[in-house]
Amino acid sequence: MESVERLKGICQDVRADIVRMTNAANSGHPGGSLSAVEAMVALYGNVMNHRPADPNWPERDRFFLSKGHACPVTYAVMARTGYFPVEELVTLRKLGTRLQGHPSCKALPGIEVSSGSLGQGLSVANGFALSAKLNRKPYRAYCLLGDGELQEGQIWEAMMTAAHYKLDNVCAIVDYNGLQIDGDVEKVMGIAPLADKWRSFNWHVIECDGHDIAQMLAAYEEAKQTKDKPSVILMKTVKGKGVSFMENVAGWHGKPCNKDEMKQALDEIYGKGNGQ
Repeated sequence: MESVERLKGICQDVRADIVRMTNAANSGHPGGSLSAVEAMVALYGNVMNHRPADPNWPERDRFFLSKGHACPVTYAVMARTGYFPVEELVTLRKLGTRLQGHPSCKALPGIEVSSGSLGQGLSVANGFALSAKLNRKPYRAYCLLGDGELQEGQIWEAMMTAAHYKLDNVCAIVDYNGLQIDGDVEKVMGIAPLADKWRSFNWHVIECDGHDIAQMLAAYEEAKQTKDKPSVILMKTVKGKGVSFMENVAGWHGKPCNKDEMKQALDEIYGKGNGQ
């Protein structure tokens, strides 16, 4: 188990990794990756039962990235927790890389299922969670969703399914940053009042600051302790968090930094003068 301070330090490194790897690829999705850093660092660092050296360990907890375009944060956290060398991150989206532009379970051990088509991740997580119940296995299924992704109808079917089968080993995590590729989520297709909607589907709802490591750890623990119903963590976040010119700007959904912007971003992440 890592200390909160140590996890905060890993968050800095992961944010820098996201900026560097999308710059090296000259493509990718930094905005929604930066908003999910604390959630992912807490999950892989202190919450999930997993073995980076044995990614197919049968008793492992499973993580599903439903918003597959945010794979830079997943790759960076996996590298920082020992799944593969950090130096490999700059191969993102390069020909022949294991780090595809959307995660591929055929390319990279530790990726449970290929994703990218939005709206499908929670259904997949439900399937694994139901299998665990039927086979009396202890593992849990975690699924990271984008808030814009909740506009997909399959998500709501999956919400009904998880509640119907009382899948208390499912934990959905909603990156509630309020922006999607086309702009403000509420203007594109409103999802509010979000907490009330999940509760009406008989989910246990946990609301927290998605950039507060201690709150994220407490939220994950509350989800673990909840019985007979699935849990969802609605984490309030900032798209592009940690880089001032990216924060709350929808245009950074799928646009990498250029060299000068990367220098400024790294200076802000690590402190002025330390950008590399």
